[in-house]
Amino acid sequence: MDLLLLNGPNLNRLGKREPDVYGHETLADIEKRIRLLCSDHEVGLSCFQSNHEGALIDRIHQAADEGTKGIVFNPGAYTHTSIALRDAIASVEIPVVEVHLSNIHKRESFRQNSMLAPVCIGQISGLGSDGYELAARALLTKIGRN
Repeated sequence: MDLLLLNGPNLNRLGKREPDVYGHETLADIEKRIRLLCSDHEVGLSCFQSNHEGALIDRIHQAADEGTKGIVFNPGAYTHTSIALRDAIASVEIPVVEVHLSNIHKRESFRQNSMLAPVCIGQISGLGSDGYELAARALLTKIGRN
């Protein structure tokens, strides 16, 4: 696959979980939207969501072994706590764009720090599901498929 759309804990609850914060779209809606975008650019997309840190780490490693060209990653709450995910991203030579539906910098203080941002090529925060599309477009440009 050319791109990986990776989602962390609780994102399987999109559309049901705090829609005033995270919106009404489901994860399936977002995946479909990004899959169509990638298809328009003749790029394959793999999607993976897990509530388990180790599974996300394994999927990042797998992406490297598969030759994935870029990762759009919403790590959810692991953004603020996971040195292990930070190390997994740093251990692969794949550009990663960190995405957040809400603006983490306008939320509680414990949500304002990203452990992952220093090892990602960029971060998109606060633009709702449009952030996923912007991240995918940035990666399409990076891999020369825009």
